[in-house]
Amino acid sequence: MHRAEIDDEVFAYLQQQARPLVDDVNSVLRRLLLDDAAPKSNPTGRRPGHLLKLVEAGVVAPGDRLTHTRKRSGQTYHATVSEDGWTELPDGQPFIGPSPALKKCVGTEISGNANWTHDRSGRTLRELLDSLQHGGTSS
Repeated sequence: MHRAEIDDEVFAYLQQQARPLVDDVNSVLRRLLLDDAAPKSNPTGRRPGHLLKLVEAGVVAPGDRLTHTRKRSGQTYHATVSEDGWTELPDGQPFIGPSPALKKCVGTEISGNANWTHDRSGRTLRELLDSLQHGGTSS
C-alpha cells in the first residue's frame, strides 16, 4: 500500500463525492478514477470535468462564461464551461477543474471554485456547488 498527501481542496472534493458511512478516501478515488461502469455519455472522449455536475443539473450551461478579477491589479480573466464539465481558457486550452485553469491565468495556487464567478448567475462556483449539495439552485 502507498501513501499520498492531498491538499485541502482535493480532500473537500473527495468528501463531496463520498457516500456517508460507506466510503473511505481510497474507495472514492477508485470509483472516480477506475470505474469503467460509469456512464460514458461524454462526446469528447475525455473523462468528465469537475463542473459536469453543474452542467447536468442545468445550473451551468455549456459555453457559459466564468470571470475572475484580481482585486489589487484589476486584471480580469475569463473561461468557459464545456459540455463535459471542463474549464476552457479563451485560447482553447482545457482544464479538468477550475483551479488549474485559474492557476494558469494568475500564476499561483488559487481556488477556482472560490474565485471564478459564473457570469450568468453572478455566483461563485463554490456557491453553485453548495446550492446543489443542499438541494436548491435558487439564485
